[in-house]
Amino acid sequence: MKKTTMVKSVLAATMLFSVVLGNGSITNAAATAKPANTAKPTVTAKPTATPAPIMRDNLSKYGLKKDVELPVTVTAGGLSYTLEKIMIYDAKSKDAQALIKKFNYSSEGKYFIWTKITVKNNSGNTIKKNYADLSEKWSLGFGERNNTVFLTMPRIKASSPNDKEALWDWSLKPGQQMSSYQAYYYNGDFKYFVIWLDNKNSSATQYIVNPPEV
Repeated sequence: MKKTTMVKSVLAATMLFSVVLGNGSITNAAATAKPANTAKPTVTAKPTATPAPIMRDNLSKYGLKKDVELPVTVTAGGLSYTLEKIMIYDAKSKDAQALIKKFNYSSEGKYFIWTKITVKNNSGNTIKKNYADLSEKWSLGFGERNNTVFLTMPRIKASSPNDKEALWDWSLKPGQQMSSYQAYYYNGDFKYFVIWLDNKNSSATQYIVNPPEV
């Protein structure tokens, strides 16, 4: 009886030692295991592309060196005129002919001048240029008074007031503004570049290219 009890005690002690030894091995293995790498990968930002500069004029092609950069705003009698862009073409050039044919402009001059403008009525009355008021509110000059820069009609848009593609007739109520394009012809030389604005007995002048010194 004593022998059987002793055998059972030895077996129990052996099993307990095995369990403790096994747990120690597991614990040591867990302690020595390297932690998982949880750091987020580094993301390299792509360089932002620099937008191309807007080409607002080609005046230098005709020997005109700007004293003022576009856009330029002139105001008179509550009317604000902003010249956003101006491109001068030989009237027979591909670019000029494309616009002439698109809007059915006449072919009347040596140079075809294409302008982008924004006009705003800051007065308390309606300002217009149409059959009820034929006076031109603004004009351009390049230095030869005997060779006027004259506005030409886009025949396709002639009956479309405040047209956004090619302007002819227009009317602006107080606080109203519009952006559009206008075409001119010119036959003279290029000495300077000036904008004249005239509205309600008020006028203003803005030189983009100053006259040469005498």
